[in-house]
Amino acid sequence: MTDTTDTADATDADGTASAAEGARGDVRPPEAEADERTTLLAFLDYLRDAVAAKAAGVPDEAARAAGVPSGTSLLGLVKHLTAVEHNWFVWAFAGEGDAPADDGAPPAPGETAGEILRAYREAVGRSNAIAAACDRLDRPGMRSLRETPPPTMRWILVHMIEETARHAGHADILRERVDGSTDR
Repeated sequence: MTDTTDTADATDADGTASAAEGARGDVRPPEAEADERTTLLAFLDYLRDAVAAKAAGVPDEAARAAGVPSGTSLLGLVKHLTAVEHNWFVWAFAGEGDAPADDGAPPAPGETAGEILRAYREAVGRSNAIAAACDRLDRPGMRSLRETPPPTMRWILVHMIEETARHAGHADILRERVDGSTDR
């Protein structure tokens, strides 16, 4: 995630993930005139930042509360995306670990918004390092999370843009329901 829009590295005394830079405002998509990898990562980081910003500044109780009948919460979305980052980049592409992370695990009791957001940032950092170390975007990973041959780094990046964008939209709605916030 980019340093320019980092939003929740601290936790206030009340357990709320605090916004390091205050209100975000309406952040526009990146204007990347770069190679394919840089462009894909710029858009993915833009979406990752948007998701984290939606969970930042929300009291833990509100961030973990289901905002829709399906049970989806802001922290649940961030926790899901943390596992998905790990699963595609670390487990599938790099081939590390014995089993994928549970991408359906809800926030654990006592797990704070600040902790969940820090874990997301760490997963993103690891994912970006793996993507940067990949010599060719058409290189397949070590294994797949599906019943298909291992996907390429290009496919993983595009899939993660799609996955993160979908959940960024969910986070937009959930955050608006909490406090009326509609900025990106």
